[in-house]
Amino acid sequence: MSIQVSIICPTYNEEKYIAKCIESIIAQDFPIMQLEVLFVDGRSTDATRSIIANYQQQHSCIKLLDNPEKIVPFAMNKGIANAQGEIIIRIDAHSFYPTNYVSVLVSQLVSLEVDNVGVVCKTDVLNKNKKTLAIREVLSNPFGVGNSLFRTGVDEITEVDTVPFGCYRKDVFQKHGLYDTRLIRNQDIELNKRIKRGGGRIFLIPETFCTYYARETFRGIMKNNFQNGKWNILTVYHTKMFDSLSLRHFIPMFFVLSLFFPLGASLFYFPFILLGAFSFSMYVMLVGILSLKLSLSKEINFFYLFSSFISLHVSYGIGSLAGIFNVLFKK
Repeated sequence: MSIQVSIICPTYNEEKYIAKCIESIIAQDFPIMQLEVLFVDGRSTDATRSIIANYQQQHSCIKLLDNPEKIVPFAMNKGIANAQGEIIIRIDAHSFYPTNYVSVLVSQLVSLEVDNVGVVCKTDVLNKNKKTLAIREVLSNPFGVGNSLFRTGVDEITEVDTVPFGCYRKDVFQKHGLYDTRLIRNQDIELNKRIKRGGGRIFLIPETFCTYYARETFRGIMKNNFQNGKWNILTVYHTKMFDSLSLRHFIPMFFVLSLFFPLGASLFYFPFILLGAFSFSMYVMLVGILSLKLSLSKEINFFYLFSSFISLHVSYGIGSLAGIFNVLFKK
């Protein structure tokens, strides 16, 4: 099967992760002569570009492109425009890929004759300690991040609405359009939803996987998930499509509203505060029970588990509210 494949990886200040990502790509069992790897960099200010350049000297398949706009959709569109391959694989610099990653995706894309295939994305951390192991557990738990199949896993090839990253035939972008450059987050989900609306098919493949390296501090989790929550709202606003996302993306916002709304209403009628107190108590009890079970069964620090759940959900929900305010007061 002589198929040319272009791997596209947007980068910006990824010096902690980029070498591990590149090592996993050049170790693929897919024929190297049929592969090109395009790193589209947003003018990193750390050592990312020099690390890529060092590998570029050793491997002719690696190319470095400039992305002055810095954000992912511009990087992907520039990569697609420069790609020589018939198949496009979008990867992330925060991730590691097993040796059969490319070969399995390409084989299944061809045999299934569909528009996009992807794999389960496992969450891990580079530096393992009590805090980071708790963060990893929460970011792998359905209560923490939802019940997407690409997180929980599948035992057989399954048709889905979206996959992380993705392996596409290049002509898919001619048929369904490129990445939406208005979206700083959710570009992959929006593109996949657009493919589905256009009659395309997307499948999740169980034969391989990828590993995503999560942020390792509460501040990092909160900052990242605040932006995720905010861009859920802005994605709907820009696309004018509620089905660009799923209901699970808005649950943290409803939880935070269940706290803030009674608090505000209590200024006019104090007993309303009891509703907020009830919601908060039920949530804390649920998180406490789940954290205790995980702590006992997996020997992970209870305090860090409890704090990780709250950091994730509250920052995500507040981010969604910030997105609403951004839309309402946008000039």
